[in-house]
Amino acid sequence: MGKRDLLTLSELSKRELLGLLDRAQELKQIMKLGGHHRPLEGRSLAMVFEKASTRTRVSFDVGMHQLGGRALMLKRDDLQIGRGESIPDTARVLSRYVDAILIRTFQHETVEMLAQHADVPVINGLTDKTHPCQVLADLLTCQEAFGAGVLGALRVAWIGDGNNMAHSWINAAQVLGFALTLACPAGYDPDPAIVEAACAAGADVRIFRDPAEATAGCHVVNTDVWASMGQEEEAQARRTAFADFQVDAALMARARSEAIFLHCLPAHRGEEVAAEVIDGPQSRVFDEAENRLHAQKAVLEWLIGGRAPA
Repeated sequence: MGKRDLLTLSELSKRELLGLLDRAQELKQIMKLGGHHRPLEGRSLAMVFEKASTRTRVSFDVGMHQLGGRALMLKRDDLQIGRGESIPDTARVLSRYVDAILIRTFQHETVEMLAQHADVPVINGLTDKTHPCQVLADLLTCQEAFGAGVLGALRVAWIGDGNNMAHSWINAAQVLGFALTLACPAGYDPDPAIVEAACAAGADVRIFRDPAEATAGCHVVNTDVWASMGQEEEAQARRTAFADFQVDAALMARARSEAIFLHCLPAHRGEEVAAEVIDGPQSRVFDEAENRLHAQKAVLEWLIGGRAPA
């Protein structure tokens, strides 16, 4: 069997995705009990960052350390990519040194090209198209809130931009079968090809213009910033377009009484989410942030250590 990569969640089988979540929960428990689990002793991860990061950088670095391995932080200017070396050549060279490559970049095609030419596993730490590692952590947070074995029965609402996070939630719905409703302003819908692929696979993915309609009866209410990295020049236009898409207490009241609120962070209180929601009792955003560590340790253990998620 050839090497595996993690570029999108849609590449995983349902068994693999659930297996990663179950293993992440086990690894979290091991850490909480003070145990030491170091299956990646002597292994290394190259972390290539073309975008700023808090959670992705720290969680992967600490995760490799806790598993016994080493992570090498590499910014674009640290590599010859910054002076014109090709992605294929970079992939071939790094493959001779390290056991896996994590990259956080802009164009999704960069990750695909890196994976195509690397002899070691490649992990998508974020592109403008998808953010699979974040949604793994989000799903782990949902599993903790509602119980193992029920993810497929949940109803999840996404409020705001049809961006990389929305795409990864659509990918997850395609694999796990939960109902996903997205409320997006006109002109900010997710990629139609991603929606069509999910629906063709039997997923219940629907797009609304009214956040209240999309949120009604949901177990999970999810949002993200209105202007992501690289969209700073669009910020004012986006504030206008998204003015009616803030997650506030009234919108949360449309969801189920036991609903949780998620946000991948960083958050802008008073824009995409009201402070009373993100700092309120239904918010799980810091559990969600912590779960990046545990979910990614399960990914590293799988792709580098060969522990099949099942």
